Amino acid sequence: MLQEPAYQACVSWLFARFPSYQNLGAEAYKPGLERVHELLELLQIDPQKLPSIHIAGTNGKGSTAAYCASLLQESGLKVGLFTSPHIFDFSERIRVNGCAITPKYVIDFCERFQNLHSTIDASFFELTFAMALAYFQEQACDYIVIETGLGGRLDATNVLEPKVSVITSIALDHQEFLGDTLTAIAVEKAGIIKSQTPVVIGEKSEATQLVFEERAAVLKAPIYFSENENAPIENLPLSGYQATNFKTALLALKVIGFDILPQTQIAALENLRSNTGFFGRFETWQHAPKIILDVSHNPAGIAATLPLIEKQCAGQLFILYGAAKDKDAKEILDLFPKEAQVAACVFSNQRSKSVADWHELGVKTIFEDLPSAIKQIEKQMQPPDLLWIAGSFFLLSDLPSQKKIF
Repeated sequence: MLQEPAYQACVSWLFARFPSYQNLGAEAYKPGLERVHELLELLQIDPQKLPSIHIAGTNGKGSTAAYCASLLQESGLKVGLFTSPHIFDFSERIRVNGCAITPKYVIDFCERFQNLHSTIDASFFELTFAMALAYFQEQACDYIVIETGLGGRLDATNVLEPKVSVITSIALDHQEFLGDTLTAIAVEKAGIIKSQTPVVIGEKSEATQLVFEERAAVLKAPIYFSENENAPIENLPLSGYQATNFKTALLALKVIGFDILPQTQIAALENLRSNTGFFGRFETWQHAPKIILDVSHNPAGIAATLPLIEKQCAGQLFILYGAAKDKDAKEILDLFPKEAQVAACVFSNQRSKSVADWHELGVKTIFEDLPSAIKQIEKQMQPPDLLWIAGSFFLLSDLPSQKKIF
């Protein structure tokens, strides 16, 4: 994308003017729906104008959102997709049939909001969500797929009255906001369930099942668990949690009337990148030597990805891990195999753990930037070896520029 100065100025203004979780972390978190309602009313945006699919979950919600959007697009629909955070550029958050929001629209929207001289104390995410809705309406999308930011019940996106709600999985993450047990976190995620609106649960567990069933019963919402469904996806190029997320997406579409044909499923996977900008989820970034990128960044995500990584590695496993300073990385470090060569990497976002932070955690090999880390590790690798770059989205943001794909 051509980074014209006016567009860059608008993006910089958004990050500077509105608290951004991407840059500030916890201090930017603003739960509640009052500001969103005020914002949408001020901008004359109707959140119910377009049929929507609303997706929450600790892990897998971005993948499930991408699968839903790609499946709908391959079914002939015009689809808006709202996800976060972005990896390389702000525009990745808002897409229509895979095409990122135009710089001109971002500029026009920001100028329109500035001219209203609003006193609404919105967050970056709230204003970005409003921008997405406005763009999707202007583009006359047939369907929109919306990923929550953080949580569910008090997330800005929860003003939607979707055709189906989806909750992918529940794990311990963001406990300072959502609670320190799986049950407490499930209560927050269950907040997206709406009256008489079907809800699809991607992962069944003893700690959360009753929460979802009770909430659905109160709201008379039909509830479906994807593991109870027989979706013939054995011949698709999917494994582990990817297969679970795809099956969840298929079920979500099925309950609202889309029976996706096998050839459409194949096309949705083959064209996933162009349809959605999908990137960084168990992705082979380089073949010789093999480098896999994955944004698993909490213990549950790492534990789910590790067996898939080990299956792909025929030699020495190298792991390059990056984490935000507010993340407890010790539990994840303990999950890595003892025989793996583990290194930590500082990333350029201000929320990164520092070299000193990694030293305190006992990490012996620490790199101060990702491009240097990749070069140094590649020198040590033999043909059967594998490098797994894991952790924060912000670590992937520092990938060498010549290999960026957007």
